[in-house]
Amino acid sequence: MSTGEHVTRKTSGAEPDDHNPALSVMTQSLPAGHATSEVAPCEGVSQCRFCHTDFSLPQRVNFSLRTPVRGSFRVEQIRAMFDLPVRDESVRQVDLSFGPLPPEWRIGLIVGPSGSGKSSLARWLFGQHLYQPGDWPTDCAVVDAFGAVSLKLLVRTLTAVGFSSPPAWLRPYAVLSTGEKARCDLARAVVEALVRGQASCGIPAPVMVSRTQVGPSHQLPLVVVDEFTSVVDRTVARAIAAALRRAISRNLLPCRFVAVTCHYDVVPWLCPDWVVDLATGTFQVQPTSRPSIQLELFRAPHSAWQVFAPHHYLTGNLSAAAQCFVACWEDRPVCFCALIPQGGRPGWRRISRLVILPEYQGLGIGSAVLHAVAEWLLSANIRTSITTSHPAMIAYLQRSAAWRITRRQRTGAQFRRPAGAPLRGRWVVSAEFWPPGRTSQARGIRSVRAVN
Repeated sequence: MSTGEHVTRKTSGAEPDDHNPALSVMTQSLPAGHATSEVAPCEGVSQCRFCHTDFSLPQRVNFSLRTPVRGSFRVEQIRAMFDLPVRDESVRQVDLSFGPLPPEWRIGLIVGPSGSGKSSLARWLFGQHLYQPGDWPTDCAVVDAFGAVSLKLLVRTLTAVGFSSPPAWLRPYAVLSTGEKARCDLARAVVEALVRGQASCGIPAPVMVSRTQVGPSHQLPLVVVDEFTSVVDRTVARAIAAALRRAISRNLLPCRFVAVTCHYDVVPWLCPDWVVDLATGTFQVQPTSRPSIQLELFRAPHSAWQVFAPHHYLTGNLSAAAQCFVACWEDRPVCFCALIPQGGRPGWRRISRLVILPEYQGLGIGSAVLHAVAEWLLSANIRTSITTSHPAMIAYLQRSAAWRITRRQRTGAQFRRPAGAPLRGRWVVSAEFWPPGRTSQARGIRSVRAVN
């Protein structure tokens, strides 16, 4: 939006009736060209309307997008060519009812075509809570670009948004793929909100809490991201939206999230609690369920490992005795799994490699493939074990009823260290597969077949 474009929001009265109960009116005016960085911290309704407005009632929003039209010879040619009226400004009117919001909402969506006023509405409603992407350092790893935040918070957030590839964490932002950059921006927006909290709105900043200690929705930090998934492939966009929904619904990200986008294809994957559609001027409370992800699991040759090896967090070597599988989603390879015989334990296999391509992380694909391979082996009376140090996989093994934890150990813990010194190494967890009832159907996998 150009700096000359302005938004005027006017009062629109409405009498309460059966179809429009207790309709309130929002009566503010704000230049749309103001950047978020120019908006002062919340000091009242004039700056942070969302935090200071009762959205348990519908709020009428009526505004005009006004842009001056500068006359020129070419402008006059266009007017004559398309029979356009001679006006000093271009005006687009938007009239909608915003609310009532679900009491415990966690995800909202503002959607509409380009130029419909999405960014103006988000900036006017949410003020400084609208995330402004900043510059990323070019001479340091991504994990060093988040400021003074705890490593636990950083790892949890990166993993929750689907950027769970430790090798990629050590690279500068500039060399990441477009999808990885999009996830980094999401993670930074969430981290900044969690650290800042909403102290400027009178709500104390949150501390790092467990998934079972998340407070009421209205006390959670607010994250608003414009141009959500606008720069990524649409399959990757669906993956990002689904990963975000999954993380928020599981309280891995203790925040409220509002996406602003022109892409309607993310709606069923993001599963927002409410949607504002500026194309139709409507507000909807939209409880939906995410579409299922249908995977196909194939036996694969060792050469398939070359595609996935750069994204594995340990050594890239693959045992010559490994039995390999590749999972595909919509004919695209997304996950690699390898298992090897366990020495001294006949009838056992150990998962030696489990890698999901970065664009598809955070969707639960890894756990579905792990479960399916173990279930398939169990149908042949072969038991499965796994040893991992990846935080996301450890979390899955700990909460899954199908896996029994057999060992927890921190590498390097056996060495002496001064009293009070931090523990070195990483947590390593071993688990064995033995699901209750031994269900015979692999979860989330359509078929298992060999590839010539």
